[in-house]
Amino acid sequence: MSPKIKRTFKISAWILGTLFFTTSLLITRVDRSDYKESDYYRNTLQQIAVMDMPESKGKVWLASWGQSNITPSKPLDLLGYKPRGPYEFVQDSSFVKALLISNGIRTVLFLNYEFMIIHPSFQETILNGIADAQLPIDYTFFTATHTHAGLGGHIPGIMGKLAFGGYHENFVQDVQTKTIDAIHESLASLDTADLFFQKSKTLGLVANRLIEGDSIDPYARQLIIRRKDGLNATLLTYSAHPTIVDRKFMGLSGDYPSVLTKELEGKQYDFALFAAGMVGSHKPIADGQDTTSVQIYAAELSRQISGSMHAFSTNKDPSISTALVPIELRKAHYRISQHIRLRPWIFNSLFGPTNPHFDVVKLGNTLFISSSGEISGVFMKAWEDYAKSKKLNLIMTSFNGGYIGYITPDEYYDLPKYEVRDMNWYGPQNGAYFDEMIHAIIDKASK
Repeated sequence: MSPKIKRTFKISAWILGTLFFTTSLLITRVDRSDYKESDYYRNTLQQIAVMDMPESKGKVWLASWGQSNITPSKPLDLLGYKPRGPYEFVQDSSFVKALLISNGIRTVLFLNYEFMIIHPSFQETILNGIADAQLPIDYTFFTATHTHAGLGGHIPGIMGKLAFGGYHENFVQDVQTKTIDAIHESLASLDTADLFFQKSKTLGLVANRLIEGDSIDPYARQLIIRRKDGLNATLLTYSAHPTIVDRKFMGLSGDYPSVLTKELEGKQYDFALFAAGMVGSHKPIADGQDTTSVQIYAAELSRQISGSMHAFSTNKDPSISTALVPIELRKAHYRISQHIRLRPWIFNSLFGPTNPHFDVVKLGNTLFISSSGEISGVFMKAWEDYAKSKKLNLIMTSFNGGYIGYITPDEYYDLPKYEVRDMNWYGPQNGAYFDEMIHAIIDKASK
């Protein structure tokens, strides 16, 4: 072999070796091993089995609410879809809403932001503010409306800067201050109340966006509060993604949840809070993608909620139980093809901590469970039926101060769709895994 050929061979071998090393450093295969054989599964199910849910029993329900406008004085980047830059006008002002439920012994705070998600660092900032202000809150339950045309500016890290509206410390501190203001407003007006659960069926407003015609969760669920002073409030959940306004829309918008709550407050309630429900794989069925379509959709949803009541019950037992359930997951699975994923260290470097957990609050016979993942509404019927067999009314929400991507039925996992290919961040079999966890939490809460 001539020196020239040897030299060419060595260079080629070096290039191939470097490429192989770099590739192995950056990517690996999807782990499809049985989740039931994993430590993360055993650890989490054991955690749920031994978790404590002490119950406090009071004599009456107490309730109050408040809100603060958090629309910044200068436009921030919009959060939702691809980076769009700062909003050009305000279609809907953005609010933080606080709802307090107490039995005179323990007090639960439901906090809601007109954000797409609640990032772990933002949750920590708010919780620190509550602690520093020494507010008499025993448990804080975070929710978001999940609007895709809402405020950025509250998500740190590389991906926050590149794709999620960036991070502005002054804005976050201002929202913290206004959140404390909303809680103070609530604490100042606690009054005795009656609590009710209502479930309303809707028709023609939500569809499965992954598999046309597949099962959906068409129900709106409400906690309704009627105070002795005549004021009324509701916490409402629904499964349709707030994605009516076009992704090219450059106004700050709360999408249909913002219009819906105003509609409800103009007719039945003095205060309405919309918390995104089981929105994974569910889309709204709207006539268009403009603000008029949003108005029409919200008005029809309001009409159906008011006129299509499927179930209604009085919550006569002023008892409160709460639990925070940390969960373990398979290592990060950000896929670049059906069977290939980025190494977990790359995902972790880009996205930072995801804070996977469930929040559990039981108010009498109404059970709230909030997930860090966008769980598909396909699961809801089985979970709700199981809760009902335990004499519990179940309300599921999302965006609780953690974010772990989508949780969909396992048979969806290999579909060539954005929701399961790009946004299912922690690998296969999470549908079955979450199904077991929710059943175990319902069991625990019913005892």
